[in-house]
Amino acid sequence: MADRSLRGMRLGAQSLQSEEGVTFSPRVSHTYLCATCGRETVMVFSAEAEAPDEWECKYCAHTATRLVDSKPVIVDHSDEKIARTHWDMLLERRTRAELEELLEERLSVLRARRGQHKIGA
Repeated sequence: MADRSLRGMRLGAQSLQSEEGVTFSPRVSHTYLCATCGRETVMVFSAEAEAPDEWECKYCAHTATRLVDSKPVIVDHSDEKIARTHWDMLLERRTRAELEELLEERLSVLRARRGQHKIGA
């Protein structure tokens, strides 16, 4: 009986849903200009959504800036935190002189161990 109900259907190939009675939300197009390659990227957003000032260029993957009245929006990056590296965090805890001293201590331990290994082998 299950064979009869699926006869003639291509599973996964067609949707049984229709767009009848569906109202789509209003859309707005925004244009982004890439300073690297000079190309424009047009993105469509919901009218209710706030469009970001920057978007990834679909041609070269660099940052493109949104155009308003054919002029790029000025993006303020002053409030963004700069990523700290491990080296930056290490320099917050120790001075460079302390680090040089620790390095010399560790190198002398390793050199001594290497020298003992060669003699014992």
